[in-house]
Amino acid sequence: MRRAALAPIFSNRLHHGGHCIGHARCRQSPLLPDDLMTETSAPDSDRLSRFLLQRAGVRGVRVHLTETWRRVLANARYPASVEVLLGEACAAAALFTGHAKVDGRLSVQLRASGPLRALFAECTAAGTIRGIARIAETGAETISRDLRTLGDDAILALTIENPAQGRDPMRYQGLVGLQSESLSGAFEDYFRQSEQLPTRVLLAVEGDHAAGLMLQKLPGDEGDEDGWNRASILFDTLSTSELLRWPVETLLTRLFPDDDPQLLGERPLAFACSCSRERVEAMLVSLGETEARAAAVDGEASITCEFCGRVYRFSADEIERLLAAPVASGEASDRLQ
Repeated sequence: MRRAALAPIFSNRLHHGGHCIGHARCRQSPLLPDDLMTETSAPDSDRLSRFLLQRAGVRGVRVHLTETWRRVLANARYPASVEVLLGEACAAAALFTGHAKVDGRLSVQLRASGPLRALFAECTAAGTIRGIARIAETGAETISRDLRTLGDDAILALTIENPAQGRDPMRYQGLVGLQSESLSGAFEDYFRQSEQLPTRVLLAVEGDHAAGLMLQKLPGDEGDEDGWNRASILFDTLSTSELLRWPVETLLTRLFPDDDPQLLGERPLAFACSCSRERVEAMLVSLGETEARAAAVDGEASITCEFCGRVYRFSADEIERLLAAPVASGEASDRLQ
C-alpha cells in the first residue's frame, strides 16, 4: 500500500442526544448425506485461519463471524442491503489483517453523498472488530449492494494504522476503485493492481453469519505451472452458502483436495470497541467551546458511542474544566479513527 496522501476519510465521531477448464479437476459433491451435514459441518465461529495450497503455490485466509457479527448489529438497524455491505466489510477487514502486516488496525472505509453516506469496518492486530454504517434520513429503501450505484463521488479505501514510531502513528492508505458491482470484485481489482499478484476474494453474509475467503498467488515460481489457474477455477465453484456453512478444514479438503492444503495458523476474532472516556473528552475539546457547551442540555451532555452504544455523561462543570485544561492534541486526533 502506498503511504497515505489523504487524511482519513471517515470519522468515528461520538454524537450526542461450476465446471472444469484446462487441467483443473472438478471438486466432488459433498460425500455426506444431508442429515449428517449439520453436525459434521458446523461452522467454526469467530476465527481467522491462514492456509497454504502448497502444490498450487497459493496462500489464503478464511474468516467466519457469528457472535462478533451479532454484536456489530446490536446497536443499529439497517436496511437489508446495507446490512450485507457492512457484514462484507467487516469480514474483509478481518481477512486483510491475515494477509498484510498489521500491528495496529486496518479499516475498510466508504464515503458517498447518496442515501448510504458512510460505511466503516475495522479489525485490529488483536482480532477485535467493530463496524458501523451511516444512512441519510431519506432514500434508505433505494440503497443497492451494487457499488456502481453509489455515485461518482463515492470513495472506498483501505487504511492501515500501525503504532507510532516517534510522535505520529504510521498510516498507509490505498484507494479502491468502484468499477466492480461488488465489494469482492472491488478488492480483487485493488490487490491485483497494488500488489501485482493475482488475487481472489469472496465475501458472504446471511443472518447471523458473515464470512470471507481470500486466495493470492505466491510471488515468483512457487507451485506448479497450472497452480493458480487450477485454484482460481475451483474457487469459482464455491457457493456463498458453502463458505458460510463449512468449517475451514472441510472447505480446504473439499475445494482443493489435490493441492496439499495446510493450515498455517488461526486466531480468534471478537467484537470490541476502542471508545473510552478519555477519547470522548478529547472529542468534546476538539469541537470548540461553543459546540461543546451546547452539547450540555439541561446541564448535562449525554454522548453515545455509535459503535457499541456506551453512554458517556458530562456535567456542564466537567465540560468547563475540560475546556480550561484541554487534553493533548494526540488524543483528540483519535476521533478520526
